[in-house]
Amino acid sequence: TAEDFDELMKFYADDASLVVKPGLTVSGKESIRRAFVAIADHFNNSIVVTQGEIQVIQGGDVALVIMETLLQATDKDGVKTEISRRATYVFRQISEKWLCVVDNSYGTSLLDSVVGS
Repeated sequence: TAEDFDELMKFYADDASLVVKPGLTVSGKESIRRAFVAIADHFNNSIVVTQGEIQVIQGGDVALVIMETLLQATDKDGVKTEISRRATYVFRQISEKWLCVVDNSYGTSLLDSVVGS
């Protein structure tokens, strides 16, 4: 699965936000694109994402998506990483297309960093 960040950005609303890591959120498609490029670079362009269970809860033109994801990657130092997360996403229907407005791959574990502060 080739990295095509321009194609990926078609799935995001112009005013979307991405949780890059706990404590760091970026907003806007260009900032999100730059974050994805930096993340891919950090992991030596080796990230593989596997989708597990998924639940979608829709209310009007908004949908909450809760998804189990498995991330596998190798960083530039050759360190292999395998992370399982329960991600949360919010999508909004805009011009008959569902676009991501909140991308939070950390899900509720974001609360752990707040509690530990």
